Amino acid sequence: MFELKYQTPKAWAEVVLSDFDAFLTDHAAAEKKASGMAMSMISHYPDRKSVVKAMADLAIEELIHFKQVLKLIYARGGQLGADEKDPYINQIRKVFRNGSDVFFMDRLIVAGVIEARGHERFSLVAQALPEGKDKDFYQSIAKSEEKHKNLFIELAYEYFDKAEVDQRLEEVLEIEADICMALPFRAALH
Repeated sequence: MFELKYQTPKAWAEVVLSDFDAFLTDHAAAEKKASGMAMSMISHYPDRKSVVKAMADLAIEELIHFKQVLKLIYARGGQLGADEKDPYINQIRKVFRNGSDVFFMDRLIVAGVIEARGHERFSLVAQALPEGKDKDFYQSIAKSEEKHKNLFIELAYEYFDKAEVDQRLEEVLEIEADICMALPFRAALH
């Protein structure tokens, strides 16, 4: 449906694999936050039936992913860590415009772009992992993120003019690329 403007180098995946336990902790936090974001969308837009239905399904799916990552953490002898602020998320949230309609549009578009970045990076992790259960898991997570990316943009098209959505999506993609280029690689999704 759309392509990211910045392609994460494979060197990022090497950083992730060098501290995979830290990455798993960050991944768990990301899934938990994604589930919470979906529930927040339901609370803020209860009159938007398509959003409520889609976000109810998404919240459950993201929580299942959280549980799956938690299982990986425990299998490796780790434990869940405290949530940390995500510099990528903090920066990309600054694109939200004021005004109920444009804010809603931006929430959908930004969520789609975040999911697209998740798809790209989970795919890189899957490619870098050796054959086995972890690789299979990250391949399935990447496919899931791709569906989510498209879901948010399709919802934006449902509620707003396609040309307006496409124009704003291009703007957000440019900003997101600049954010990614400026952030150092770390054993985290973003």
